[in-house]
Amino acid sequence: MDFENLPTAADLARFALAAQHLRTLEWCPESERLANLTEEHAFDLQLATDLELAEQRAAFINVGPPAEAYLNRWVIASPGLDAMLSIRFKGLDVSKPFVDVSVTSRPVGTGDLAALVEVAAREYRGFNAPRIRIWSADGTFAGLRPDQRVLAAPLAELSGGEVAPDISLRRTADLSHYAAAQAAYAAVDAAHPEHPGQAGLLSEEDLQETIEAGTMFDVFWQGEWSGYAGTLAKTKNGLPAQSVQEMLLAPHARGHGLGSSLSVLLARHLPTDVRVLSGTIHGDNRGAQTAARRAGRHDIGGWWWVPTVN
Repeated sequence: MDFENLPTAADLARFALAAQHLRTLEWCPESERLANLTEEHAFDLQLATDLELAEQRAAFINVGPPAEAYLNRWVIASPGLDAMLSIRFKGLDVSKPFVDVSVTSRPVGTGDLAALVEVAAREYRGFNAPRIRIWSADGTFAGLRPDQRVLAAPLAELSGGEVAPDISLRRTADLSHYAAAQAAYAAVDAAHPEHPGQAGLLSEEDLQETIEAGTMFDVFWQGEWSGYAGTLAKTKNGLPAQSVQEMLLAPHARGHGLGSSLSVLLARHLPTDVRVLSGTIHGDNRGAQTAARRAGRHDIGGWWWVPTVN
């Protein structure tokens, strides 16, 4: 790695901001957003330079390549396009490596994909990653499979939306409904075999963290416990956000058009500041995307999988 030619975190922030959806530029002052993105992408540089951290990753993943192979790379993909690459493992599953194109010096288009695939395969050849992941704020890529989409909107805009009758939120006090939530996910997984690859219930530890933050809520419909809806305050895509941790309806509450009410109710219950509500939904999960849009959330971009082999 040529450390002398690495960009600064501020450089990465400028590149990342240029790749965001134009709609979001109205939601946060540019100076604040650049500061947030600088902080977010500082970790990319640490992953590119910190050999001790690379050694820890190598020991944890333990798939063969030496520690240096785990360092992020800042590479020239093609004339006019530089990229920050990192080796990742989907769900920390060592059998599912991929190369994440974390930041690019300009937004990525279809004509850039072959060059990105080539440089990723060369830089991380020891991992035999079958695909890379790219970010795009606009449009679609013909023939590619989607990963997660980001759907977001300012809380102030969402709070005025419509809410279905007989549905409400109550602040979650404990883990007493966790088994019911597990059963709800299992029912969806049984009905939709593709669902386990799209979404999963947050862990008990993460649920407890969200409860302690005061931003996890039980969903009640017609007087019965009917799911979870909760967030944590984070910066996402450089935006000060309430990031969705869980949005779940139990089987008896599904199919009644209640999904959009959850985003609206969250906006009404969350702290009244300038944050946006932001959450990821898998690109193939049309029902959840439709509910989010009906509530007033906007698709502001997402990730695409690009195969490295035909």
